[in-house]
Amino acid sequence: MVSAEIARLEGRAFDAMQLYEQAIQSARESGFVQNEALAHEVAARLYLERGFETIAHTYLRHARNCYDRWGADGKVKHLDEHYPFLHEEPTPAFSATIGQPVGNLDVATVAKASQALSSEMSLNNLIEKLMRLAVEHAGAERGLLILLSHDDEPRIEAEATTGQGRVEVAVRQAAAAPSDLPQSALHYAIRTRERVLLDDASAGNLYSEDEYVRRKRPRSVLCLPIVKQTKLIGVLYFENNLTPRAFTPDRVAVLDLLASQAAISLENAGLYSDLQGSEEKIRQGERELRQILDLSPQHIAELGPDGSRLYVNQAALDYFGLSFEEWRDLDRSRFYHPDEWEHTISQTRGKFLSGLAHEAEVRLLRKDGKYRWFLIRWNPLRDEQGRLRRWYVAATDIEDRKQAEQRLQVENVALREEIDRASMFEQIVGTSPPLRKVLSRVSKVAPTDSSVLITGETGTGKELVARAIHRRSRRSSRAFVSVNCAAIPRDLIASELFGHEKGAFTGATQRRIGRFELAEGGTIFLDEIGELPAETQIALLRVLQEREFERVGAGGSIPTDVRVIAATNRDLEAAIAARTFRSDLFYRLNVFPIEMPSLRERREDIPLLVEYFIDRFSRQAGKSFQAVNKKSLDLLQSYPWPGNIRELQNVIERSVIVCETEHFSVDESWLSRQPPVTVPSSGLEPLRKLPSREKEIIEVALSESGGRVYGPSGAAAKLGIPRSTLEHKIRSLKINKNRFKTSGPSKKN
Repeated sequence: MVSAEIARLEGRAFDAMQLYEQAIQSARESGFVQNEALAHEVAARLYLERGFETIAHTYLRHARNCYDRWGADGKVKHLDEHYPFLHEEPTPAFSATIGQPVGNLDVATVAKASQALSSEMSLNNLIEKLMRLAVEHAGAERGLLILLSHDDEPRIEAEATTGQGRVEVAVRQAAAAPSDLPQSALHYAIRTRERVLLDDASAGNLYSEDEYVRRKRPRSVLCLPIVKQTKLIGVLYFENNLTPRAFTPDRVAVLDLLASQAAISLENAGLYSDLQGSEEKIRQGERELRQILDLSPQHIAELGPDGSRLYVNQAALDYFGLSFEEWRDLDRSRFYHPDEWEHTISQTRGKFLSGLAHEAEVRLLRKDGKYRWFLIRWNPLRDEQGRLRRWYVAATDIEDRKQAEQRLQVENVALREEIDRASMFEQIVGTSPPLRKVLSRVSKVAPTDSSVLITGETGTGKELVARAIHRRSRRSSRAFVSVNCAAIPRDLIASELFGHEKGAFTGATQRRIGRFELAEGGTIFLDEIGELPAETQIALLRVLQEREFERVGAGGSIPTDVRVIAATNRDLEAAIAARTFRSDLFYRLNVFPIEMPSLRERREDIPLLVEYFIDRFSRQAGKSFQAVNKKSLDLLQSYPWPGNIRELQNVIERSVIVCETEHFSVDESWLSRQPPVTVPSSGLEPLRKLPSREKEIIEVALSESGGRVYGPSGAAAKLGIPRSTLEHKIRSLKINKNRFKTSGPSKKN
């Protein structure tokens, strides 16, 4: 159309005429009636300018017709005012009878019919109304509405017939068969989307050989396609068997208008029907879901964004003994236990107002007046914009779990008490006064957080005492971490205690958590504390003073809450004098000292210890002993036990393995008959009192023991210090112990 206007302005009249015709045809094929009307109108102007009034009037009539079909009443009025010959006087309203004069049909009646179709949304009602109006306005004896199925097959939806002065409409919903209408005319209308009008079907024409025409011999036939834009919706079929030329051009024009409105209304009604079907499916799904929710043992509720109650399942109503209306209106606090209502509200209000998921364990009142424990979870539902739309609440009965937890807690407490009574202070066996004194001190210091320093000979059970302190403290539920400071190389002791960062030193391929971090909130036991290097002593002192430490290779401090229990068999005061142990660290550790008695000092406990170890190792070996050989028991009680309880344990375990009788006995040869080790004047005392002569004293002990470091006659035993301590001193003082092996141990007369 734009190209046509350009050609008109440039004076190319012939080109403009052709382009206007193309624009009209294109608009008609696309179903754009408003564009077709405009093209007719501007084409008419061109012909008026050229003096072709007859042609121009034809275009104007078509323009007015299109505007009228489009519903542009203002434009129709404008044309009528400027071109009076287009105006037609209205006549009385049409009364529907077959053969009624066309002059009785006016624009108002057609507009009313179109409005009636456009206002109907029910598909069945629309079809019935469409068929009545179409048959009445067509002057037809019979009419069919044929719609295309999803596979584009024509199906008869309804049939209208006239008789006794009225129109009867019946729903057919059947395939369009040759016995229903001329198939050739139907398929032509579907294929070309053009109307088929037979003024006299009985006369010879293109469709005369159609089976239906030959058999029924109808007089007037009209097949009118129903098209919305370019989409074919269906076909309206009309026939009149009484008179030829029943479907005049004016009637056809009216039916064209009805068909255009029918196309829109049928599509809208179809969409509305599909929408209703979808909504019904949704409602059915909701009903089924609610039935499922009602069968759920959980209590499930739906709340609005403000907490308003929208839905609750039947299980919850049955539990509370309420109707839905009562549940919706009842004060929520009546559902909860009085002791928990305020606490629950204070804990959940903030998250509820923030739209965050949360949960709480509460007791809810049942209809019989009893309370049961429930785990309630609140989950928000948001839309695509993140706005809160609903709250979904699920309450699960956890009464059985709560009761089981309570029973387990009671059983655990009882079991702990029984273990405490049966274990006699965590495997510390004995009733001698020295041991009772130690246990009394353990009972006093255990509930505190004070540092404890446990001293005594090797094998006296210092770690057992440390564990007893931990288990009777408020930290008993947390970790107990044991570290043997003498067993870790001095270069790695700091990393072992405090951890290290990746790359802190060669071989540190990843971060490592130290023992102090593992013991957080609990207790750390530092055995052989006297073997700590000087730099590690400084770091440990910081932990005790500042309650913080640094990982090796890290820049920041880590706060710690750990109770420190230390133990040693060394004389730390002598080490302080020898400047190998810090005095300030000693005072921090020695807040509460506990001295462990040697087994020589508690000989009356030896029979109990023997029975304890025999029972323990015989069960492991699958053996049973009736009694202990008296001679062996006397021997065990008379032996000095330089290795203390550890040595006694090893002797009993070995004897259980080799003993084949019901009476337990010990091989006397296994016990050294040498008197208790006494340190020569050049031994322990000078080592403690004369630190400057430490190297000389160690060399003397090595010479007397023939270069042996450990064993009953070794240098460590002579000096009264652990083997690991002596080995450390030999390395630090650069003593070659191998040069003493040639002379052999000195003999005593």
